[in-house]
Amino acid sequence: MPPPDYRTAFEFAPIGLVLSRERTIVDCNRQLLAMFRSTHQVLVGASFALLYPSTDEFERTGERIEASLDAEGRYADERVMRRLDGELFWCHVSGRALDTSAPHAAGIWAFEDLSSRRVLKLEFTPREREIAALLAQGLTSKLIGRQLGISPRTVEVYRSRLMRKTQSATSAELVNRLLSR
Repeated sequence: MPPPDYRTAFEFAPIGLVLSRERTIVDCNRQLLAMFRSTHQVLVGASFALLYPSTDEFERTGERIEASLDAEGRYADERVMRRLDGELFWCHVSGRALDTSAPHAAGIWAFEDLSSRRVLKLEFTPREREIAALLAQGLTSKLIGRQLGISPRTVEVYRSRLMRKTQSATSAELVNRLLSR
């Protein structure tokens, strides 16, 4: 029996895969290139910042990853990402730092495009996108505040803005609208 061909498995995986060092893309597969509408030449060697709606979101997500790794160095969330043509979309990101003491030194990341299930309909600010993603995960204002390093009251202010923008009467309706098409 021939040895497993790991390169073929990596290239043809049904989700986007990235190998990273210091938040720079070292290698990626075909699915990731298709998802972000890019080429290997553009992404390999580029900072992950290229895939975020804003530099602030890139920085804050990096800080959140560092603070939230589990004991095995794993992290996962749903967030808004940016395709290279500028389109914003919901994405499930999960990964693992190879060294828990240096979370960004080297990692393996998986990206799943959620746009077929969750469509971005409205324009949100970067902070609104972060809070919307955490609300959709079922977190309370207190937990969101702790995760983002802001007060629960500030989270409530943003929740109110999101409710107005989505024309939601209740928090449950807001979450439903954030998760629906």
